[in-house]
Amino acid sequence: MAAFGSFALLIALALAAYNLLAGALALRLLVSGQPARFSPERLADTARRAGIAGFLAVSAAAFALIWSVFANDFSITYIMEHSNRALPGAYKFSALWSGQEGSLLLWAWLLGVFGFVLRLTHKTDVRLYAYAGTILAGIQVFFLAVLNFAAPPFALLKGAIPEDGNGLNPLLQYPEMVIHPPLLYLGYVGFSVPFAFALGALMMRYPGEKWIKVTRAWTMVTWLFLTAGIFLGMHWAYAVLGWGGYWGWDPVENASFMPWLTGTAFLHSVMMQEKRGMMKSWNVWLIFSTFLLTLLGTLLTRAGLVSSVHAFAQSSIGNWFVAFMLIVLAVCIFTYVLQRSHLKSDHHLESLVSRESSFLFNNLVLLTACFVILWGTLFPILSEYVVGNKVTVGAPFYNRVAVPIGLFLLFLTGVGPLLPWRATSFKSIRRNFVLPVIALWGTVIVCFIAGVRVWRDGAFSTGDFYALVAFAVSAAVFVAILSEFLRGAGVIARQTGRNLFVATWLLTRRNTRRYGGYIIHIGVVVVVMGLAGAAFNQNQEKELGLHDKLLIGPYTLECVGFTQDSNLNYNSEYALLDVYKGGAKQFQMTPEKRVYLASSQPQTMVAIHSVPSWDLYVVYEGTNPDSGQPIIKAFLNPLVGWIWAGLVVMVFGTFVALVPSLTPASAALRVPAVRTVPTEPALKGGD
Repeated sequence: MAAFGSFALLIALALAAYNLLAGALALRLLVSGQPARFSPERLADTARRAGIAGFLAVSAAAFALIWSVFANDFSITYIMEHSNRALPGAYKFSALWSGQEGSLLLWAWLLGVFGFVLRLTHKTDVRLYAYAGTILAGIQVFFLAVLNFAAPPFALLKGAIPEDGNGLNPLLQYPEMVIHPPLLYLGYVGFSVPFAFALGALMMRYPGEKWIKVTRAWTMVTWLFLTAGIFLGMHWAYAVLGWGGYWGWDPVENASFMPWLTGTAFLHSVMMQEKRGMMKSWNVWLIFSTFLLTLLGTLLTRAGLVSSVHAFAQSSIGNWFVAFMLIVLAVCIFTYVLQRSHLKSDHHLESLVSRESSFLFNNLVLLTACFVILWGTLFPILSEYVVGNKVTVGAPFYNRVAVPIGLFLLFLTGVGPLLPWRATSFKSIRRNFVLPVIALWGTVIVCFIAGVRVWRDGAFSTGDFYALVAFAVSAAVFVAILSEFLRGAGVIARQTGRNLFVATWLLTRRNTRRYGGYIIHIGVVVVVMGLAGAAFNQNQEKELGLHDKLLIGPYTLECVGFTQDSNLNYNSEYALLDVYKGGAKQFQMTPEKRVYLASSQPQTMVAIHSVPSWDLYVVYEGTNPDSGQPIIKAFLNPLVGWIWAGLVVMVFGTFVALVPSLTPASAALRVPAVRTVPTEPALKGGD
């Protein structure tokens, strides 16, 4: 299988190279209009077919690697390093993306999938799709060249073939790691498609904003994959690493967050281009930057440039990625300079108090956050280059800067829906902002009554202050969005006699993109409230003998036993803890520590009990070598479950936004036309 997989990758590279060269030549001939000895259309079609065949070749290589994993072919170095005989089947499958070479093969395969779908739908707009397909082929050539020459996944082991492999990294032997990396990669690779369309549309001076409409669904689905991947990574860190948190500003966490920030900015700002013909250059560079940041994220993760529990060891592919990123940047700059006259805005900002300005400020805040995170992530690398040693930037730096930025962004999330396009009046502002302001100050009062204090022990508490602001602004944003739904639904309910629930559904179906976006914003509010709960975390650590107790919050943990177990994959030891609340036993928890046999590496298995108010999070930290008794660390983490609930709301909102809105004719059959009021933005047809 090693020879078959290597040959498939070589064939895939040849096909991708032909797709790139033939596609570029065909487009050049079509643009020049000069007579040629062969048909440019025919040449372009052969390039497209080569792209489809290339996808089949990459698929064959991916299949060969997976087959070899399940066949325990330890003659292949990659499989020897990332699998073993006792590894469960699901984790054998995940070995495809558990190492550097396999994950790059996954990148290439997913790019092939997206290119395959794009090439099958090429008749939608043949010329634009030809440009995009050729650009995707150029990206594919790079990844296949890396797989063939720098990081071959089918490299054979030198020397004697071992009876068993080293096994999968214990940190990756967790159910979420079967789906978390593929989701992240679907997000990373997916942004290649809008990038290719944007660059292709700019090269051919494509008229209007049609390329944005063509790629809207691609971009939203890609953003959804990246969002879900980031949150699953947070949950993995929370449930596996055993430190009681879910986001530590790790460099690889940052690497996935940065393209999410610029991608989110792009999704917002393209509305201004579609609605008002504004920010054309801005949008092009947003999607260019997003694609470059996905390459940077892959570089940081796969080349081991930074220290991270997610990153791989140092490797030679870093130079390949840096060179490719420089080539992409040069092509983007050259194309933009050559065609910048095509990107002149049709309108200009008329008022600072308008929906356009809220989108603009939203973009500026997102890009500021991205720059801060990029600077902090690359600072150790830059410092080593300049002064000879790495200077690490820790979580306090990010929190000092990112938290205020995030709160201001949350504020803009609530303000934007309340402002109409172009300009607004003071009367409209006063009417639309009354309820959100009442909700804000009402929440502040409730928080003070509940015991939130910004002054503790004679000192200013930054954590409590930020939590108070987060709760208050979240309440205001939620009320602002809810009022938008109720205002429009109320009009429909009065005119049709339907109940408010049905009227809300009809309102949403009339403009799914807009109201789906509002649902996503509600999900963001829920996530922020979950994050704010971290200001009130508690933790206790204690050595527990038999029937010893540990108190934390309303819970009492009693040790009723500690024991050991083993199987073919790992040995484990764990504690049995009865949990009491109010003197009555509620449940039992079994935190565990494992040592995997193949790698001799330890792994913490956290016990978590979740309720809407908090998580009881218990870690078995090992045994005291002197007494032989378990050491237990317990955390009480308020509102953590809200973070994962917020993700569910965001996913639902994205699906709503992807559903086509009712056409005017269909809407007329379901509900009479609603008379719009200029000062009521909820009743406008625009986004």
